[in-house]
Amino acid sequence: MAESVYKVVEVVGSSTESWEKAAKAAVDRTASSIEDLRVAEIVELDMKLEANHVVAYRARVKISFKVHEISS
Repeated sequence: MAESVYKVVEVVGSSTESWEKAAKAAVDRTASSIEDLRVAEIVELDMKLEANHVVAYRARVKISFKVHEISS
């Protein structure tokens, strides 16, 4: 069995509705530009506040993807 290599990127998704939708937004947007995503780990959750009210939920997410060998 061949060895595999994975890279991890950290992204932040946001939503005006929930942390779940913020995390999903982070994964969905990353998937539109990076192939072969493997694992998503929520690192931190926070909220953006304005005038003492929550205006956005944010999820910091580490996402791993497989690094493929480049064929020549």
